[in-house]
Amino acid sequence: MNIILFGPPGAGKGTQADNIVKRFNLHKVSTGDLLRDEIKRSTNLGLEIKSTVDKGTLVSDEIINDLMIKILSDRKFYNRLIFDGYPRNLNQAKNLDFLVKKNNQKISCVLSLNVDKESVIKRVLGRLLCTKCGLIFNKNFKPSIKESHSCDPKFLVKRSDDNEKIIIDRFETYLKKTLPLLEFYKEQNLLHQIDGKAGIDHIFEEIQRIIAGLEA
Repeated sequence: MNIILFGPPGAGKGTQADNIVKRFNLHKVSTGDLLRDEIKRSTNLGLEIKSTVDKGTLVSDEIINDLMIKILSDRKFYNRLIFDGYPRNLNQAKNLDFLVKKNNQKISCVLSLNVDKESVIKRVLGRLLCTKCGLIFNKNFKPSIKESHSCDPKFLVKRSDDNEKIIIDRFETYLKKTLPLLEFYKEQNLLHQIDGKAGIDHIFEEIQRIIAGLEA
């Protein structure tokens, strides 16, 4: 199956994507990870991406689409992808639709984690990243404890962009760009809306129910 996961910043997409990957043996596709990997490997595309990023401008849809061609044509990922943070606009959604069909695959479902602005602000402001192991915690919802985190607390830091103004701007941008996408997938009967304010385990139980319904 191929799954698309939507949600505003702080909705818990990364956590749920990781849960889905482990439970259903899928491969997570994150555009940020793909861009960084291409830069790291110093391919021609990677050099082009680095030049764009170094100028502080956004990577074009054409470059993102080229990366998706590589992923969707790779047989080891055939019908076992979860897209986290992609597509970001209607043009990318239509391109993904084309590439999926071209490679004899399909989008099985689209999951949207719905969270209000106030909850997003509270979540993001409480977010802490471990610079040693990369795990993400939240002092309000998922604190770092010995049972789940063996690194020294001194490695826990706030991300530089986790401030209220940036959060609100990103939330508003998400709503503006994503609403047309949700309508696009709703018209294809692929969209499943999920209460993103629920607990992590409860949300994942709901996701598993939706996926079980697809497999039935």
